[in-house]
Amino acid sequence: MLSLLTMKNRVLVSAALFHSLNDAASVVVPMVFPLLYSQQFIIKKYSHIGLLSNLGLLATFFFQLLIAHYAHRFEYKHMVLFSISGISLSLFLITFSGSLISMLIFYLVMRTFASFYHPVGIAVVSRAYPGHKIDLAMGIQSAAGNLGVFLAFIIAGYLAQNFGWKAPLNAFAVTVFLFGALSFLSARKNSSQADPLFKPSFSAWRETFLKLKKFIPGFSFGGACWGGTVYYAPSLLNHKFMLPLGNTGVYMALWIGIGIVITYIYGHLSRLAGRKNIILIGLAGSTLFLFLLGVFSFKEGAFLSLFFFGAFLFLIYPAFQSFVGNEIEEKHQTLAFSIVANIQMFIGSVIVLVAGFLSDKFGISSPFLVLALMGTFVFSYYFSNRSLFSGKSSNNPSC
Repeated sequence: MLSLLTMKNRVLVSAALFHSLNDAASVVVPMVFPLLYSQQFIIKKYSHIGLLSNLGLLATFFFQLLIAHYAHRFEYKHMVLFSISGISLSLFLITFSGSLISMLIFYLVMRTFASFYHPVGIAVVSRAYPGHKIDLAMGIQSAAGNLGVFLAFIIAGYLAQNFGWKAPLNAFAVTVFLFGALSFLSARKNSSQADPLFKPSFSAWRETFLKLKKFIPGFSFGGACWGGTVYYAPSLLNHKFMLPLGNTGVYMALWIGIGIVITYIYGHLSRLAGRKNIILIGLAGSTLFLFLLGVFSFKEGAFLSLFFFGAFLFLIYPAFQSFVGNEIEEKHQTLAFSIVANIQMFIGSVIVLVAGFLSDKFGISSPFLVLALMGTFVFSYYFSNRSLFSGKSSNNPSC
């Protein structure tokens, strides 16, 4: 079947699989945290979740910068193989944890190997689908990541509830390796070193950052929402609303499921409403439903808020990525996507660390109220500075 695809479609298939597996692995571990907290084994406070997630995200932050700087030396397909193999092995090793320290060490290893996709995979897709085709390609690769998370939430919740906390980690260790091999095979005939003479310098990093600085608040909010939801929403549902972990996985899957639908149709929505308007709508809607998620005391209201929060949040990611892909020249795109991924990662790490201590002191709803406050400031900034969404991509009908 792969032989019937064009080279750029094979790249998109590979990147979609890579993204799906990478993001699935990233949420499987947090899905076992509520169970460990309930059993008071390894994780005994919400701040322990904050510590694990903060250091894990910071590890990804550091290695994404390193990978982006040296990515020109390696083929994309080889980076896929290396990353997938490491993620698979480290998921298996986490099951041998018996203390917070040992879990932290293995988790940091996993987050290190999960540092490849966002600076490298998105840039490969952007180069394969330049111009007006970028919205469709970005939507597909983003939706693939969401699909991996969707399946991970459902499967991990069910396995953890019925077979213990090690079961989902072992299951996904095998899954990542098998489907990761397919991602590698899809890209094995592709050469990603189209411009091997380009070597990133400090001035290249600085130039790229300056072009991206107007998008920093948006990517920061997106990273904060992702980290806060993945690490604390399962505990909110499981501990505050007493939802069994299997059902918690289903509701988390619904959150990401609406994200799959939204990102797949993002290209069409962008052409209809314009990329700038999509961003403003996404920021306003996600902020509103974050606030409702934090204040509702009955589970039906919380479930609906979580669902609609996802619907608006997942408009933001491909919209901002498309702006970056159109405004940054091709040779700097690996740097650009590394910068924005690291902004998301760094802000997310700060939020999840603070959220752990807030949850211990004020309750598990508090992280979502903090995110809503952040969303209010970010929306106000972009609404008051709508002219920021101009430049090279302003010629695109999606803007």
